[in-house]
Amino acid sequence: MKKAFLQLHMAVFLAGFTAILGKLISLNEGMLVFYRLLFTAATMWILFGIMGRIKKLPLKDLLKVTLVGLIAALHWVTFYGAIKYANVSVALVCFSAIGFFTALFEPLILRKKINYTEMFLGLLTLSGIYIIFHFETQFKTGVIIGLISAILASLFPIYNREFLKRMNVETLLTWQQTGGLFLLSVLLPFYLKAYPAHPFFPGWEDLKWLLVLAWFCSVLAFVLSGNALKRLSAFTVNLTFNLEPVYGIIMAFVFFHENKFLSRWFYMGSVLIAIALIIHVFLLVKQEKKLIADDEAGISPADY
Repeated sequence: MKKAFLQLHMAVFLAGFTAILGKLISLNEGMLVFYRLLFTAATMWILFGIMGRIKKLPLKDLLKVTLVGLIAALHWVTFYGAIKYANVSVALVCFSAIGFFTALFEPLILRKKINYTEMFLGLLTLSGIYIIFHFETQFKTGVIIGLISAILASLFPIYNREFLKRMNVETLLTWQQTGGLFLLSVLLPFYLKAYPAHPFFPGWEDLKWLLVLAWFCSVLAFVLSGNALKRLSAFTVNLTFNLEPVYGIIMAFVFFHENKFLSRWFYMGSVLIAIALIIHVFLLVKQEKKLIADDEAGISPADY
């Protein structure tokens, strides 16, 4: 159990480190994501192919997975764009709005009942982001791009949960990374015409960080979280991944000293977001305890 917790926190740390790499890599956001997907997809085909974990998909599922792969790719483009137009801390704060957009879109896509508590907490998070947007005027463009990134990030996990009901996770991620790479490659010439890339090819320094991003922050993080999920509950895994922006912002303060360039308004907005996160964690813990108690009492969710 202790090993599983360590693996999980290492996976979350690596996920937070992706933002740091977005700052270190000099490529523009479009080319950065292209190379990330290229190296990640190639590694997954080799690694999971040797393990015999990649299965063929029906054409209908393959098309759906590919389209969701594009959504994921565009999320990363906008996420790294937010970092380059603002900074790591602002991009990660905007990323925290994913909870609101998930609470908004999931009922619409899956035709589920709206969770008004999650909607309220999401609005509290957006209020914190608005404070930063309104007073930290130099980051306005980055905040807008960051919110677009959060919208996209809220969509592909919703669809992925449905895909995982009929395919294993290695198959899903490998085909999704490949599909995202293919469709991004189609769109990239138009993107680069509007936002020219200088440089176009990664230098040795960028190549080093891109391989870290693909091998450690993508493939290894997936393997670690997958191993942890075998020993820990999905609740624990999801709860721990709430620490991703926290880890990322702390690293941004340590590596880039971004705290020196942020005003009190950033921290005021962040406090609102932190309050929403703490309340959400409290409610999740309370819900988990109730489910455990009901399970021990032999009560199923259908009894409510």
